[in-house]
Amino acid sequence: MEFDGEQRIEACRADVWLALNDPRILAACIPGCERLDLTAPSTYAATVAVSIGALKARFSGTLTLDDVIEAEAYTIKGQGQGGVAGFVSGMARVLLVDDGAATLLRWTAAGEIGGRLASVGGRLIHGFVSKTADAFFQRLNARLGSPPDCI
Repeated sequence: MEFDGEQRIEACRADVWLALNDPRILAACIPGCERLDLTAPSTYAATVAVSIGALKARFSGTLTLDDVIEAEAYTIKGQGQGGVAGFVSGMARVLLVDDGAATLLRWTAAGEIGGRLASVGGRLIHGFVSKTADAFFQRLNARLGSPPDCI
């Protein structure tokens, strides 16, 4: 499955970059995130509870940041196990671009799912991903507030 999108964040690129690298901010913005802990440089342990249709599961796994271009881009790779619900794995490339006093965040992602999660259906999964991404960006925008005077 592949996804992409673009979101305008009402903060300067430096502040968006800091937020995207702060596990406390990310945990507060990711719907269902119960835990996001830095375990090594550029590596996080995560636990996320999800509800897709009738399927409810708690996934535990790791996230790793690669191909980092400071204050501009990175690739986030992750994998998680949800017991009988199955597994998820994927990656996303995140690119930040100045847009006046705000920032455009462009992303492309690809992922794989297995187990009972795979039986839910592509349209339901696509809707879940879209809804989750929208909620993440709304929370990130609310957290960062109005754009400061970045230099």
